[in-house]
Amino acid sequence: MFRSLIAASLLLVSVAASAEDFPSRPITLVVPFAAGGPTDVVARNLARSMGKALKQTIIVDNRPSSGGIIGSEFVLQAKPDGYTLLLHNIGMATLKALSPDLRFNPSTDFSYVGQVVDVPMTLVGAKKLSAHDFPALAAYLRTHQKDVNLANAGIGTASHLCGLLLMSQLKVALTTIPYKGAAPAMTDLQGGQVDLLCDQITTTIGPIQTNRVQAYGSTTRARLPLLPALATLDEQGLKGFEVTVWHGIYGPKGVPAPVLSRLSQALQAALADPEFKTSMERLGATPVDAGKASPQGLLDQLRSQEAVWSPLIRNSSAFLQ
Repeated sequence: MFRSLIAASLLLVSVAASAEDFPSRPITLVVPFAAGGPTDVVARNLARSMGKALKQTIIVDNRPSSGGIIGSEFVLQAKPDGYTLLLHNIGMATLKALSPDLRFNPSTDFSYVGQVVDVPMTLVGAKKLSAHDFPALAAYLRTHQKDVNLANAGIGTASHLCGLLLMSQLKVALTTIPYKGAAPAMTDLQGGQVDLLCDQITTTIGPIQTNRVQAYGSTTRARLPLLPALATLDEQGLKGFEVTVWHGIYGPKGVPAPVLSRLSQALQAALADPEFKTSMERLGATPVDAGKASPQGLLDQLRSQEAVWSPLIRNSSAFLQ
């Protein structure tokens, strides 16, 4: 008994000491999507600002796969010391509903650091499409749905979810083509290999502004400050259509509370960093407040979003290709 108490005391001292020294070496931030995609863009800007707050280097490590599952599993298998983290998006809240064989539970199997930013989305199409506004596109899809393909950034991603909502509301079943990230999907859209893509403005803003794609609408209730002339899908007939992408930072289950607190504090400092805020403003993204950029804030968001999207996904199986 006495030896057990001594061992437990030594363990607590060790954890406290490691937390006090944290971080003493570079941190790896895993992005489970392709380099150049929207989550990757947020991650690289965040890594710089969080790195300044922590006085340590944060290395972004891309491990793309459908739904971001491979990168997520990599982080879950890492040592829970705070040196391996995951930046995932809204797709984390859809994984259980979309992947029955998923080997982890997003809302119980991680440590939670905090939310990062909210990012609006836009529906864009290839220049070759004859429809030049959303009403014309909607009419075209209803009569030519078998001839149209819809790209997404991978099963379970925000891009896939947006496409699912689009098909559900229009009552069409397009051919869906999942990619390992938004960047390759956008590349093929611009090349005319695919017809449509709904993705975060961090991916679409450049091609829209340089007229390399056609923009059909935003997924927000209000028009976007960066694209004030672009009508929302809601105001163009898809009433209630709203998808805003949120991002969160996760760690392996069991990261010590003092380390999580240190990471959360650094996250909040990064979100207040003028350099980060300016970089997100250019992308149309909005940093969350301090209450959301916390372990409980992220966990609450994840669980509430699972409750919102899981029933929709279950009821829309006809559109899950």
